[in-house]
Amino acid sequence: MYNLILSAVIVLSVILVITIMLQPSKQNSAASAFTGGADNLFGKQKARGFEAVMKRSTAILGTIWMILLFVLVLLSSQ
Repeated sequence: MYNLILSAVIVLSVILVITIMLQPSKQNSAASAFTGGADNLFGKQKARGFEAVMKRSTAILGTIWMILLFVLVLLSSQ
């Protein structure tokens, strides 16, 4: 059981890295580095389309990853 969960964590880690790398960047230009992103403070919009899917999938995969790691800790302590 331990080896199965460990291999699932390793595969999930690779998938999680890929989903994080596929997320679109938040900065539009070099000028936003100097303004501190103040235009994004008041212009909040909900993520739509691909960005929303990537945000949600990253959150779900991260949660599953953490749960599996806690299970691994519990199994290794016994």
